[in-house]
Amino acid sequence: MTIREAINKASLQLKTKNIEAPKLKARLLMQYVVKQTRQYIIVYDEKTLTPNQEKSYFKNVERISRGIPLQHITHQQEFMKMNFYVNEEVLIPRQDTEVLVEEVIRIAEKIKAKKILDLCTGSGAIAVSLAKYIENSQITATDISQKALAIAEKNAKNNGVDKQIAFLSSDLLKNIPKEKYDIMVSNPPYIQRELLKNLDDEVQKEPQIALDGGWDGLDFYRKIIKQADEYLKYGGYLCLEIGYDQKIDVIDLIEQEEKYTNTYGKKDLYGNDRVIITKVGD
Repeated sequence: MTIREAINKASLQLKTKNIEAPKLKARLLMQYVVKQTRQYIIVYDEKTLTPNQEKSYFKNVERISRGIPLQHITHQQEFMKMNFYVNEEVLIPRQDTEVLVEEVIRIAEKIKAKKILDLCTGSGAIAVSLAKYIENSQITATDISQKALAIAEKNAKNNGVDKQIAFLSSDLLKNIPKEKYDIMVSNPPYIQRELLKNLDDEVQKEPQIALDGGWDGLDFYRKIIKQADEYLKYGGYLCLEIGYDQKIDVIDLIEQEEKYTNTYGKKDLYGNDRVIITKVGD
């Protein structure tokens, strides 16, 4: 079977199982199996697969059909034009989160911020990206999961920014020394607990600890917003990713504290509310 024939067969198989973006996933899986680039797959699509390649390919197509995320097979995800290692221990970085990272970079350039705290770092996608794109930045990245921190450290090293990031095991701010940061950023768990069972099969294969935001999805925002000012310099920024329907609730939590100003939101590429930014002091 040729590369093209295999991709077409896999695409149809994934489509019949209602898998999102079947053609793309079939092609990315082929790149992984034959260990070649997208350009190679296009140019040499008449090349015949070896028996082992064909067997491996369709074995993994079957896994994707059962709801296993492609990224858990290839252990790769692109984010901010970098490659990240991912597995079952961390949330797969989403393109939506790039909106948060880009806004933090913009703020950092505006206020000449260097010292940044990243809560719930997971794969390290946010911390690594900020270290990569903010010159001379010093990032502290935290997570409650030791396994997630190990993956984040691996991604920092793979992307050449491990010297700029300090990794720390902490339940939110519990183990963070009382230092003052220019910016605090977080993409915390924010799915309502009762809705977890309704998520797509692929999302349900990701770590629940990275998804469960409590009964109303706001548990982590309450804790972060209540304490963030203790760790931010006067004029420092708190930057949060939110669920598409949480803007009003999160802004209400910020306003209740009466210690933040200049609060605003940013939308993602699909027009959904995705980021909330607020500032300590005037």
